[in-house]
Amino acid sequence: MARSRRTPDIPRVLSNRAITIGALVVVGITLLSTTLLVVVLRDAPPKVILEAVRTSASIGVGTGGAAALWLAARRQRSTEVSILRRDHDATETRVTELYGRAAEQLSADKAPVRLAGIFALERLGQTYPTHRQTIVDLICAYLRMPPDASEGQESSEHGGPQEFEVRQAAQQVLVTHLRPAAEPTDDSLFWPDIALNLSGAVLHTFTFSRCRVRSATFADASFHGPAVFRGTLFEQHADFRGVRFSGLGDFRRVGFEGEGVTFRGASFEGEVDFGTHTTAVLSGAMTRLDNGTRRKWPEEWSERPSSERTGWAELVARRS
Repeated sequence: MARSRRTPDIPRVLSNRAITIGALVVVGITLLSTTLLVVVLRDAPPKVILEAVRTSASIGVGTGGAAALWLAARRQRSTEVSILRRDHDATETRVTELYGRAAEQLSADKAPVRLAGIFALERLGQTYPTHRQTIVDLICAYLRMPPDASEGQESSEHGGPQEFEVRQAAQQVLVTHLRPAAEPTDDSLFWPDIALNLSGAVLHTFTFSRCRVRSATFADASFHGPAVFRGTLFEQHADFRGVRFSGLGDFRRVGFEGEGVTFRGASFEGEVDFGTHTTAVLSGAMTRLDNGTRRKWPEEWSERPSSERTGWAELVARRS
């Protein structure tokens, strides 16, 4: 799976050459200290010279003891890292098994099984933060798949009310974990730094208010019913190219940061409200000419009847 936990580093194994050099260094320090003390105390009584030799031997033993202590500490560290690595591998294996099982459930014939797969992925993401983007990608991929051709028929297992409920649950999982809590101390459900890819998806009653994502792609998606983005923050980029809004499009207090947002080719068929605080580039967007429908655009944009599409108007920037 992508973006898995970092594998613990295993210390490099000491070569025989390194061990030999270390032993020679200890012996060399002992001989050098003995020689220096004998030379310095060459005129001293034999008893003093003997004590000097004992002192140099103690230096050698102490150096060797320090080396032995270092090797013991290194061996302990190696053992601890090996245990961590085994635990890490066991966890990754477990996560992979659970992920694969949930993914299989999403392709099941029965809607309740697919619903169980959605909630299994949610629990997996809540437990293992490093796998959240992969899980969001899988949920988005499910929403991008077209509903069954028999959508709306109650006898269909892939379409109709049951499939609608599965897709609503998938949308709600995204909203639940992409909406920061009102209090930072109660943010355990929030999944930060997530990118959404819902291009081409068919979304019903999409209430994505007060959420925060790194980026989002809705290119060529269709929103049936209200599409509410009120108070949402797109930290890097938002792509609404070719999107069809058949119902309400609520973009009040939306933040488009980073590379901004594009609505080129988007069509608004119902009520629209960008409020007074949202700044967006709407060049290339279209809206139906309907005087009875309330539409509030950013103050720098206005409608101009289209010369190419009868009954439609294009959004143009007001001249300063």
